Amino acid sequence: MDELRATVGRYVVLPSEEALTAVTLWVAASHIQPALQHAPRLAVVGPTKGCGKSRVLDVLHETVHQPMMTVNTSPAVVFRVIGKNPPTLLVDEADTIFGPKAGEKEDLRGLLNAGHQRNRPAWRISGPEHKPTAFPTFAMAALAGIGDLPDTIMDRAVVLRMQKRKPGERITPFRSRYSVPELNAHRDRLTAWLTPLRGTAAALVPTMPVEDRAADTWEPLVIVADLAGGHWPASARAACLAMTRHQAVRDEQTTLKTRLLRDIRRIFEQGGNKEALRTHDLLAALLTDAESPWPDYGTKGLNAYHLAALLRDFDIGPANYRFENGRQAKAYARNQFLDAWARYCPEPSASVPTAEVPARPTQGKPPAPPSGTLPTGPPAGPAGPRPSR
Repeated sequence: MDELRATVGRYVVLPSEEALTAVTLWVAASHIQPALQHAPRLAVVGPTKGCGKSRVLDVLHETVHQPMMTVNTSPAVVFRVIGKNPPTLLVDEADTIFGPKAGEKEDLRGLLNAGHQRNRPAWRISGPEHKPTAFPTFAMAALAGIGDLPDTIMDRAVVLRMQKRKPGERITPFRSRYSVPELNAHRDRLTAWLTPLRGTAAALVPTMPVEDRAADTWEPLVIVADLAGGHWPASARAACLAMTRHQAVRDEQTTLKTRLLRDIRRIFEQGGNKEALRTHDLLAALLTDAESPWPDYGTKGLNAYHLAALLRDFDIGPANYRFENGRQAKAYARNQFLDAWARYCPEPSASVPTAEVPARPTQGKPPAPPSGTLPTGPPAGPAGPRPSR
């Protein structure tokens, strides 16, 4: 595993040492696919061409279990090759599958969504007798494309956000005559080591530092790390924490409703955390931020109707409120937001304490194991009382 990690690090510049650890574990996990209950996706995304996405797929193609490149593959072919011992799907130009150009590839999109979990077959009419037939979908998949993939994929993926190399960042050129044999040697060693351990891997229930879907996605990688021993169990969990936290922060910043919650909390704080804010005053404060989406929301900017609609899913709404001067007005009470703030955008002080992670070593070398115990997840904050109307 250490040698594979060092080799991968010579051929591609990944976003972080944690990402390099994750890719190494993902490659190894592909060799125990029949023992897994979840097939994590590897989302290799970048803002432009030339960020190394295709080079990552080149390295994966020579190291994963039974690779199947699906740039121009018919969805019908993919449906028929996935079985009890599925291939590892490598999808380049994945943005063409999920964008407006998807067209006839909609079936492939459905397969990639369903195949994250075992026993989620796709039913099709097949054969001369037109019988309903269940086609397995379970298979690990790496998808490379420009820009983010759909949320349904990103939520099931270990995400690599690639960037163009800096002038001083050097890699080993990928040349088939010597690169392929070197990488194939790593693949063969992984096969020899992990194939006999599939039964052991199937019985493992590792302790995870994250919960819910993130735990489903990262569990295969942690299982491999626990089988490897040494520094790998701690390194895998540290990478899991770092990468899932980074992705969660990006999601919070880009999700419109979460952005609204964060902005409203800031407005309450700037106003001294009053018990309530008039709807008119809250909207005015939101609209003054020219860099926010609110001045351009809808056709004329965010209004009271839009605000109520965006907050409705959080069980937050305006009510008649009597202010100090005795006047009544529609307003939002601060304690209505407490539960949503705690759940969807907790303050840094209320989030999970960071696992102790050592300084990053030189690219390609495994990090030393972090010390200390790993947290299990952020505590849920108590809900605040409802305002009196």
